Amino acid sequence: MKKLILLLVLLSLGCQKEDTPIEVSPELMHSSVDKVIEIMIHDIFSPPVASRIFAYPNIAAYEIIAQDDERFLSLEGQVHEFNPIPKADTNKPINKALAAMIAHMDLSRRLIFSEDKMEVFRDSLYTLWSSNNEREFEASREYGLQVAEHIATWMDKDNYKQTRTMPKFTVNTDEPSRWQPTPPAYMAGIEPHWSKIRPFVIESADQFKPLPPPPFTMEEGSDFYKEVKEVYDISKKMEEEGDESEGVQIAKFWDCNPYVSVTRGHLMFATKKITPGAHWIGITKIASRKAQSDFNQTVHAYTKTSMAIADAFISCWDEKYRSNLIRPETLINEHIDDSWKPVLQTPPFPEYTSGHSVVSGAASVVLTDIFGEDFAFDDDTELAYGLPVRSFSSFREAADEAAISRMYGGIHYRAAVEVGVKQGRDLGSFIVKKLNMENESRLAQTQ
Repeated sequence: MKKLILLLVLLSLGCQKEDTPIEVSPELMHSSVDKVIEIMIHDIFSPPVASRIFAYPNIAAYEIIAQDDERFLSLEGQVHEFNPIPKADTNKPINKALAAMIAHMDLSRRLIFSEDKMEVFRDSLYTLWSSNNEREFEASREYGLQVAEHIATWMDKDNYKQTRTMPKFTVNTDEPSRWQPTPPAYMAGIEPHWSKIRPFVIESADQFKPLPPPPFTMEEGSDFYKEVKEVYDISKKMEEEGDESEGVQIAKFWDCNPYVSVTRGHLMFATKKITPGAHWIGITKIASRKAQSDFNQTVHAYTKTSMAIADAFISCWDEKYRSNLIRPETLINEHIDDSWKPVLQTPPFPEYTSGHSVVSGAASVVLTDIFGEDFAFDDDTELAYGLPVRSFSSFREAADEAAISRMYGGIHYRAAVEVGVKQGRDLGSFIVKKLNMENESRLAQTQ
């Protein structure tokens, strides 16, 4: 009799275990995004390509959680060429948050080079989830992978694969205003066809076409020459103040250049850093944690912000290869000081407009819409690279600093910064107005 009772107790405990839902916390989503960033740094993705890697997995996760959460609305009919995801089978014990995590990890794995690194992370979670509640895990995994496949089919039609075989950028040295590769690596211009990528929300790559830069001329007293000279004068002033000057610290904090080349004797190698988009994804994580966002709210924040970042790169790159403007380093070395070097290494693409300015402007508007106008935060995104925490009273303040950092760094003129951040803010405002992701009436009831 005692053995029978013990057997019934064990069976009861086993049943309870199977009936207990697997808990999926927002920290798991943060961990998945962090792992993707870690791998992207290792694989050295360009800033535009990195923005695409963030967006699709986030959308997959978001569409799954939006099915049952009345606070959020599907992107169906709001994002270009996007068809609704397959509906979950209500007869199966599908955990939507768990399925969202699985879809996010699977699509991320497809988009990076070092798939094995993502698989190790995924498999460790699979083992844990399976041991906690195998029925729920298997049902959720099946559904998550089904949605991931659906999103992958849509993703494959965004023209990315076609741009891989398009002609490389051709440098034209006959026109003095045209961009030329810069030291030390003299890399060719990256992603010259990025404007052909299908956007997520904006109508076209040139929808937010900015004003052109000042007319090119190196005649002293001209508007353009003043901009070149301003970059030089700022750098010389910071040089006098030393490496601890505020301008140098700001420049280094927002560097976010994954292409920095370092020369040691006859060797040249790259130091690995996050991209501008990854920095703002990091800020999204900081804000979500501070706001104590639940899992679904966290997924929503990542999704909306990553789409804004991705569209900002499409808009910015459209202008970069239209104006095709030469960088300060080239002109200063030719006309002012042949030994001058910028604080930051010049990235390998045309100058106008500033990518970080456009992306920061767009991301800051979306994050303000989600978290509020005066959302103060401590940005520790760059701690891993030996840089201290910087504090901001709002996302707008952070975007303004990110933009001006490009002048302090010696890699952009003032027009690229000021026009760029406006370009980004206009784009971000359009996304906020056009996207209807939140059920306002439902949100009001829960607040």
